[in-house]
Amino acid sequence: MKVNFKNLYGTNLRTKLTAFLGLAFLITISFINSGGPGGLPQGDPDNGGLALPGDFEAVVVADSLGRARHLAVNKNGDIYVKLRVPDAQKRGSVALRDNNNDGKADIIEYFGSYPDTGNYGTAMRIHKGYLYFSTAGEVLRTKLTPGKLVPEGKTETIVVDNYKRGKYSHIAKPIAFDNKGNMYVPFGSPSDVCQIADRQPGSMGQMPCPELKEHAGVWKFSESKLNQKQSDGTMYATGIRSIVGMAWNKVDNSLYAMQHGRDDFSRTWSNLYTSWHSALLPSEEFLKVPEGSDSGWPYYYYDFMQGKKLLNPEYGGDGKKEGDAAKYNMPIIGFPGHFAPNDLLFYTGNQFPERYKNGAFVAFHGSTIRAPYPQGGYCVAFVPFINGKFSSEWELFADGFGGVDTIVYTSDAKYRPMGLAQGPDGSLYMNDSEKGKIWRVMFKGDKKKFGTSQLAGMAARKLTSPNVKSPDFDKDNLMKGQLVAGAKLYNTYCASCHQQNGKGDGTRFPPVAESEWVNGDRRKLIELVLNGLSGPITVKGVGYNEAMPPHGYLKDTEIAQILTYVRSSFGNNSSAITPNEVSRYRARRQ
Repeated sequence: MKVNFKNLYGTNLRTKLTAFLGLAFLITISFINSGGPGGLPQGDPDNGGLALPGDFEAVVVADSLGRARHLAVNKNGDIYVKLRVPDAQKRGSVALRDNNNDGKADIIEYFGSYPDTGNYGTAMRIHKGYLYFSTAGEVLRTKLTPGKLVPEGKTETIVVDNYKRGKYSHIAKPIAFDNKGNMYVPFGSPSDVCQIADRQPGSMGQMPCPELKEHAGVWKFSESKLNQKQSDGTMYATGIRSIVGMAWNKVDNSLYAMQHGRDDFSRTWSNLYTSWHSALLPSEEFLKVPEGSDSGWPYYYYDFMQGKKLLNPEYGGDGKKEGDAAKYNMPIIGFPGHFAPNDLLFYTGNQFPERYKNGAFVAFHGSTIRAPYPQGGYCVAFVPFINGKFSSEWELFADGFGGVDTIVYTSDAKYRPMGLAQGPDGSLYMNDSEKGKIWRVMFKGDKKKFGTSQLAGMAARKLTSPNVKSPDFDKDNLMKGQLVAGAKLYNTYCASCHQQNGKGDGTRFPPVAESEWVNGDRRKLIELVLNGLSGPITVKGVGYNEAMPPHGYLKDTEIAQILTYVRSSFGNNSSAITPNEVSRYRARRQ
């Protein structure tokens, strides 16, 4: 603001006072909007529901964009977000602008009409004046228009993946760029751990794993050549099951990635792993990914509690055998299992204290398969960069996304962290995948005095928050309460036929004890309870003819409790059924 004070001297006193009061008002409003002399906006009183280290604040930029994935921030502060699924007008991207520096988006524009074969958008990055983004089957780019919020250039296809040519899974396509004109894209594994029969208990792994020829690795492409296929790129690294968070680190000119570890140990190998092991393992791996490296999937997994890479049971492992693990690329850090790392950012700004310079932020989307223990993740972590290398310990940076103390089911979480981006002033932007909320995190304290006292609160949360801490084997087992409720419901609605011991009556009503119907196809079991059954049925080699009435009148929670109880009792050792699953299959009946 520029004021010509000379012009004030020729006016009367009243005019002078009026002018100065007006000037003071304008300065005050400007100060409030900017958050003070640092030029940062005020944080929200509750930091948008987040817990952060001392002297950090957060302001909610936008609240409900839709199912957002990754985001990027331009040099002028404009924000771009990739949606998981295009909206009704087939627009898959969102642009936001804050016109008055109050931290809130004043303009929100949906845009983009481009090929989207899979409705699974992920990447959003700004590189050399282009907006790069991805769907399940394409990596695309649009030239940004100087001075314009929404790009006016045509959309170009850089890479095409015909992933539907066979079995597929883990099809997210994050992207990263080096400083030599190359772009890096992962191709995830189409299975869990390359078994002969995918995700089937006791099925052994294929050796060698044929998937590694075209999957479970990172490929290098030209950042500017159009319509490249996977065969036009070169395999850069292998042995990484699934990557959603990936970034190029300019400090050491190296690629880094976050690996999503394999699933359900206890469901497929209950003789070797308890449900507690299955909740915590295998680790999510923070990997430096050199060219030509092999990180060991599907043959090996990382156990952060033992600090070792171990043989997967599908390849002869037992939770202790190391085999030839030393030959493979080891992680910098192993995070607890199933936290779901969905973005990675190296902080290069100057707004935050020196502790954060060149360190790594990781957005953990949150688990879905930790039952019977609380779901984990739903937070943003930080790994310091000290004396030229990353720390072997991680810190909790942002928590509270879930909105509840204990996340029992994934749907309990209000928000799930997804993307990370750094603003031109060094602010950190984080977004949510459920509703499309965006937070801008800022530091407002004395950088020189930042230390232990500011970090203490988050350090305590790391040890106590149910979604972050390692669960106690006995005290944190949520199934105990579910089993009590399930036992009561079973005895009310089921025991008269299947008997209290689950063994049936031997003639009319089949057993649920060690039953293939109970331990087999989850959908089939849920639909059986919802719809009932009439006519012959064979259980454990014996035929039964008595009808089973439908129990669809029970609540989703009640059916889930009954089935969870049955699947973990009477000699059965199968995973819990959730109310969400019951609700999903109930909806298909209607």
